[in-house]
Amino acid sequence: ICFVVTKSFLLTCCLPVFLMGMRYYFSRKVILHYLDCALHTDMSDIEQYYMKPPGSCFWVAVLDGNVVGIVAARGNEEDNTVELRRMSVDSNYRGKGIAKALGRKVLEFAMLNNYSSVVLGTTAVKMAAHKLYESLGFKHVGVVEHYALPGMTRSLLERMFFQVRYHRYRLQLREE
Repeated sequence: ICFVVTKSFLLTCCLPVFLMGMRYYFSRKVILHYLDCALHTDMSDIEQYYMKPPGSCFWVAVLDGNVVGIVAARGNEEDNTVELRRMSVDSNYRGKGIAKALGRKVLEFAMLNNYSSVVLGTTAVKMAAHKLYESLGFKHVGVVEHYALPGMTRSLLERMFFQVRYHRYRLQLREE
């Protein structure tokens, strides 16, 4: 279409490179804003946010003296659920069962504290993350299209080049 409209072979060849560059720029911008937001909220004071409140906790996976993964749990007394949050495993250690072990730790914590269910939300695009949650027993309960991450401006260009799907999962431990 570009060539038909412009009759320029050079412009037609440059357009995909330009579009991919814009996609990269906005993806990077949004993700860096999200990380900055996380590092200035709950991740800036893990003890205050996850260790002190009742029904919340934070675990670190250590291998050969190196931190290779983290996960948090945040209890919600109103609906007797615990939210699995901030699960992350160093890319050099993925596929070794670390994330599954961290997920099981949250499930164990939820059962010991008599929560009725565990919930989580993820924007992960990798199918491995979704398969991990399902292997732990979570059921996919919905998708929010065009989700806005903290730090997103929702500008026209941002919406054109970066869209996020927010997947929600739930694992029912017992009936209320």
